[in-house]
Amino acid sequence: QVQLVESGGGLVRTGDSLRLSCVASGRTGYAMGWFRQTPGKDREFVATIAWSGGRTYYANSVKGRFIISINNDLNTVYLQMNSLKPDDTAVYFCAAGDNTDYWAGGYNYWGQGTQVTVSS
Repeated sequence: QVQLVESGGGLVRTGDSLRLSCVASGRTGYAMGWFRQTPGKDREFVATIAWSGGRTYYANSVKGRFIISINNDLNTVYLQMNSLKPDDTAVYFCAAGDNTDYWAGGYNYWGQGTQVTVSS
């Protein structure tokens, strides 16, 4: 079992930066992913990283603006979000799974989500 707790969301303006954190407790060593969701839409892939940090993948919509990283000593995965746009507004979820997957169904464990709102 893995418990995931996200933090760091908030209200920012276009062009601002924000860093999300996700602390994993219990069993670790999983691939970690970030997804986001807006009302009425499916959960959307944002980024994923191997627990070792050796592999990272990004959605095209955030490539070059967002950076996913991991601190194994703290069991924490981060999502550094730069040059934020109103379209980035969503609830952001942290997830843990067996592989660095683009598909939400590939992850077994999920956090409760943290709201990110970007005003224009």
